[in-house]
Amino acid sequence: MPHPLVSQQMIDTYQADGVVLVKGLFADHVDQLRDGVAVNMADPGPYASENKKAGETGRFFDDYCNWTRIPQFRDVIETSPAAEVAADLMQSRRVQMFHDHVLVKEPGTSMATPWHQDGPYYFVEGQQTISFWSPLDPVRQATLRCVAGSHRWEKEVLPTRWVSEDGYFPDEGQYIPVPDPDAEGMKIVEFEMEPGDAVAFNYRTLHGARGNQSDSRRRAFSLRLVGDDARYVERPGRTSPPFPGHDMTPGQRLREDWFPILLQRQAGSEPLT
Repeated sequence: MPHPLVSQQMIDTYQADGVVLVKGLFADHVDQLRDGVAVNMADPGPYASENKKAGETGRFFDDYCNWTRIPQFRDVIETSPAAEVAADLMQSRRVQMFHDHVLVKEPGTSMATPWHQDGPYYFVEGQQTISFWSPLDPVRQATLRCVAGSHRWEKEVLPTRWVSEDGYFPDEGQYIPVPDPDAEGMKIVEFEMEPGDAVAFNYRTLHGARGNQSDSRRRAFSLRLVGDDARYVERPGRTSPPFPGHDMTPGQRLREDWFPILLQRQAGSEPLT
C-alpha cells in the first residue's frame, strides 16, 4: 500500500503529468527546516548565489548541497516520509539521495525563477527522478509553476544561467530553446500552498516561479532524489551541481558513499503499476 499521504490517483497524475501536490509532506518539520535555512544563509556554501540582476529589486538567495553540514537538513531527510512518498510516486523500490536546494525570495523581490528543467543541469538520466519543492511560508503568487507533461518531451530544454540567461552548455541540436509557457498556451499547474506542503515533480518537468511581491518572505526547501533507473550521464560541460572528483562513468548508478540509499524495498513488496 502507498504511504498515507499518497493515493493511487496521485501516483497516476505524477506519472502522466510529471507533477503533483503532496499536502503536509514536511508539516512536522517546518520549524526545523526554517532553522536550517537560517544556518545556511548565515554560513553559505561554495555554490551560494545572490542572483543579482540589473533592474531587479529585492534579494533572491539560493544555495545547494549543504545537507551533510547542516544537521537540520540531514535530520529531515532521514526522518521525514519523503523517501517513502518518493518511492510511491516514482514507482521505484530504491530511493537514493541526490542533493538539497534552498531558495529564498525576500519581500519585494521582482526577479522570477526562469523557466527550466532541472535534468539538463544534472549528470543524471532516467525517468524515476523526483524533486520536492516545499515552501516554509504560505505562498500564493510566488508558488512553483510546472508545465504538465513536459517530462515526456522528446528533447530537453537548453539549461541557462539564471542571471545572464546564457546557455549553460553549447547547443549542438540536442536541446530546444526555453519556451514561454504562458504565451504558448501550455498547461501550467500551480498551487496555493501552506508551510510543509510540497510540489513533487520529475527532473524533466519544466518549471519556474514568479517574483515575490508580497510583504513576507518566501523560503523554500527542495529535496532531489532518484530511483531505480537513474544513471550517471556525461553532459557537454560542467554540471550543476558539479560534484568534482566523483569518478563515475556513464551508465553507472550514483555512488552510494556520496549519494546514500534512503530506502530499499524488497522485490515483490510493492507492486509497480
